[in-house]
Amino acid sequence: MEEFLEIINLAHLIVDLIADKKGENVVLMDLREVTLFTDFFVIASAASERQLNAITDYIRDEVKKQGQLYPMRTEGRGDNGWILMDYSDVVIHLFSPEMRAYYDLEGMWRDANVLVRIQ
Repeated sequence: MEEFLEIINLAHLIVDLIADKKGENVVLMDLREVTLFTDFFVIASAASERQLNAITDYIRDEVKKQGQLYPMRTEGRGDNGWILMDYSDVVIHLFSPEMRAYYDLEGMWRDANVLVRIQ
């Protein structure tokens, strides 16, 4: 149970960090009942390439500072419109609005429980 609390706290921290940097349409999804590869998705949009990169850098720096955690990997860049940060139990997807609509992860994982939604 203690490990779960740490994981959910990490997920909520990431949601807060994205909100701090004015990320849009932030969603925290609980995937534990629908897949084995991760526990949570955090999905958010940003208005520009620059904002996508700034949010990514902020998450990486703050999670490192507050929890001594580093992403297992980070893929994509702001100019691609999709950045993925993998913290194993929490996977972050940062999108441009167009790429988010195209990939529709919320639709793909519609059986997952939505724990947080910030418009």
